[in-house]
This record gives sequence, C-alpha cells and structure tokens, in this order.
Amino acid sequence: MTGGTSQGSEHVEDVTPLSPRPLTRVLFRQWWRELVFLHWAADPDEVARLLPPGTSPDLHLGRTYVGLVFFRMDHLALGRGPALPYLGSFGEVNVRLYSRDALGRRGVVFRSLDCDRLLPVLTARTAFGLPYRWARIRTRRTGAGISYDSVRRDGSGAGARVRAEVSPEPYEANALEEFLTCRWGLHAQLRGRTYYLPNTHPRWTFSRCELTSYDETAIAAAGLRAPREDPVSVLHAPGVPVRFGPPQRLS
Repeated sequence: MTGGTSQGSEHVEDVTPLSPRPLTRVLFRQWWRELVFLHWAADPDEVARLLPPGTSPDLHLGRTYVGLVFFRMDHLALGRGPALPYLGSFGEVNVRLYSRDALGRRGVVFRSLDCDRLLPVLTARTAFGLPYRWARIRTRRTGAGISYDSVRRDGSGAGARVRAEVSPEPYEANALEEFLTCRWGLHAQLRGRTYYLPNTHPRWTFSRCELTSYDETAIAAAGLRAPREDPVSVLHAPGVPVRFGPPQRLS
C-alpha cells in the first residue's frame, strides 16, 4: 500500500460508541438527521492512493470499505453561538473512506461531499480543504419510506440516489457496522498539510433499512471502482447532535 503510516506499526484506538477524547474547545456544532448509510468493501491498495499523507486505510478483519451516506444537516452553528438561519440547514450526500494515523486515531476521509447550499460549499472548501460539490438534493420522508436524490450542478451528471423502507424496530449494529460508524474525527489536507478534525456526539441509534433502489455513481466519480454488488450494510439513524473541535496538524 502506498499511504502514509504502515498497518500494525502503531497503537490503534479501540472502536468505541462514544468519543475516547473529550473536546477542549468547540469550533462548530450541527445536527445530522435522517441518515442512510450504504457500505461496500473496497480494495485497500486503491484506497491508500486516495488518502492524505500521514494516513493509511483502516482495516476491519483485513478489509477496508467505502461509504455512501445521505442525510440532512440542521442547526449549523459556530462555537457556542446560535444556529445559522437558512444557510445552516441543507441536504448532504458524501462518499467516505476509513483512515488511521500514526497516533492510532481512526477517522474518515471524504472523497466528495454534495451539498445543496452554495455558501457552505465555498466556505468548507476554502477553510478546510474539503471536497464539497454544489448539487441539487431532494429529500423525502413519508411514513416508513425515505428517499434522497442528488445531482451535481457542474454538468457532470454525477450524483447518488437511494429509496428505502425504514424498519420501526431498533437495530443493534454488528462489529463491522460499529467500525464504520463510530468515527471520532476526519483526516484531510489543506495547503499541503494533513490535519485531523475531532468530533463528538451521543451514541448512535439505528434501524435496518430495506433498499428499494439506489444509484451510487458518486463513488466512481470520487476515483474508486464502482461497486459490482449490493451494499454489505444498509442502516438508518434518526440523527445526533455533533460538535467539532479545532483541527490538529499531522504534517
């Protein structure tokens, strides 16, 4: 693999349902609502080439994964201030990979983040170097049904879609699903330097989803091979409030 740190050469933090590191300062806050997680196995060598320096693919039983996550962002706020009106609520669809660094911190690396508000897109790209894309996103929740449709406004045709039925019964995540969702920070690169942005939120509650249909073309647009099989995991979560701390430099 061609990523930064080598597997097995450092202590790796446990997978925990709550963040192992309390935040000393809150940089911004937000709510994630009505999440739908789709996951596929991915080639670790392919993933390693897409990660920022100083990180490597995080593995579960020798395998790594790519996630396609749909949700509503609400109540975006800076520090401990009030939520931003209008601009603080939007739909988002992201393609993410799973990483670890030399300090053993597990994280996510976003390959793309589609968003239907232009100002948050421009702000996140400039301030954090995150690969946000302006898109048209439609969301709908009717009874047990949930749907998301995303198409980028750049004319590429890239996007993603999901239709699913949400079970009313709670679901206990298995070890793989905990590995994929219990993530307490992200790794990214800004101006040639890799950083880690920590977050914390309450314990997830999940329901299982029954997929009706989906389109995962955003994964191929993010530089990965398109999945050839159905997802290995499909989950729904009603949502959690999330807090992010200041970025911490790796390199």
